[in-house]
Amino acid sequence: MNLAKQLSKNKSLSITLIDKNNYHFFPPLIYQVATAFIETSIITYPFRKMFSTVKNFRFHYGGMEQIDTEKKLVYTASGTVAYDYLVLAMGTETNYFGMQNVEKYAVPMKTIDDAINLRNHILRNGERAALEHDDEQREKYSTIVIAGGGPTGVELAGMLAYMNKKIISKEYPEFSPSGKMRIVLVDMLPTLLGPMSKKSQQEAYDVLVSMGVEVKLNTGVKDYVDGKVLFADGSNIATDTLIWSSGVIAKEAPGLPKESIGRGRRILVDEYNRVKEVSDVFAIGDVCLQTTDPAFPNGHPQLAQVAIQQGVLLAENLVNIVEKRPLKPFKYNDKGSMAIITKNKAVVDLPKFTFTGWFAWLTWLFIHIIPIAGFRNKVKLVTGWFWSFLTNNPSLRLIIRPNPEKKSEEPVEHKETVQQV
Repeated sequence: MNLAKQLSKNKSLSITLIDKNNYHFFPPLIYQVATAFIETSIITYPFRKMFSTVKNFRFHYGGMEQIDTEKKLVYTASGTVAYDYLVLAMGTETNYFGMQNVEKYAVPMKTIDDAINLRNHILRNGERAALEHDDEQREKYSTIVIAGGGPTGVELAGMLAYMNKKIISKEYPEFSPSGKMRIVLVDMLPTLLGPMSKKSQQEAYDVLVSMGVEVKLNTGVKDYVDGKVLFADGSNIATDTLIWSSGVIAKEAPGLPKESIGRGRRILVDEYNRVKEVSDVFAIGDVCLQTTDPAFPNGHPQLAQVAIQQGVLLAENLVNIVEKRPLKPFKYNDKGSMAIITKNKAVVDLPKFTFTGWFAWLTWLFIHIIPIAGFRNKVKLVTGWFWSFLTNNPSLRLIIRPNPEKKSEEPVEHKETVQQV
């Protein structure tokens, strides 16, 4: 988005955006859609509306299927697009580390569809628990296992624990014998929020445990069979809901040479984000791996700020190429990282200090409102959050567009695979 916006200011260029969705969405907040705290319209915005006043912008609706770098063509599900310069910014997708049953039956948390499906799944299980007379089966419906102790897993666990405290016991007294969900957060690392400071890691752990979340560290998921999550230490938990937020892998770019692909399927780029071994093709964001930045010799972290800064600089460099001016190498300006734990609780790591609690939550709130596309969305987001803050009870728990359920009744043959990071 930053790349397209910057390029569109130069009227001598023609920009075509290719996407399988017709909207832009804001990934840091999809967990709040999944837990029925905000509407999807708050964090989504149509591409065509976003660029409706830009005359040199076109949108092509269709997922990329193949790149022909010799003919300079991109083949999509709905046609072919020619280019002079191609920028790949597809990001990542969920990584199941070869565990076929987990991929088949777990619920991912990566897209808007994933968030809506998860919301439907949790609400349906609430209704099933209300109708179920068998305590063991009711407990299975009311148990949620979250695999992955990064920001997404922590944020999901915190919001579900918040629902437990403020909503479930009131609206779903039949959800379990105790009247609450059992929420289990597991990770194979010894800490939550691995890349963050020790203070932030401890704060996340303490807050979640105080809210009733069971945190299992040093615990790798091995399989998901017959409605049971199997762990590497031999233990298991019976559940109808395994939420998978344990890792990502770069989306494929068919047509690029093998020499252009590095670890994690990320596309190797030089200091100008130009794809190695290919001319006139660039990659930015989570999908690329750049090792030329002296401060990040093993590549940049897969964070939004990296993608934003790369997009802005590449727009400048593409204009420099067209106008035959020298290019500027990319250097990441690390502004810190943050994660929300639950309402009124967050952690913020800045380059020189860390702070937690209510002020960190306000900082997180402010920082995440700014990038939301469209003034109306910002107003809706602020007013929606403020109302939820006052009432502790948003009224968005609607089962909409239910998809066929994933059932772990016919497992794939078990393989000795443990989740990796």
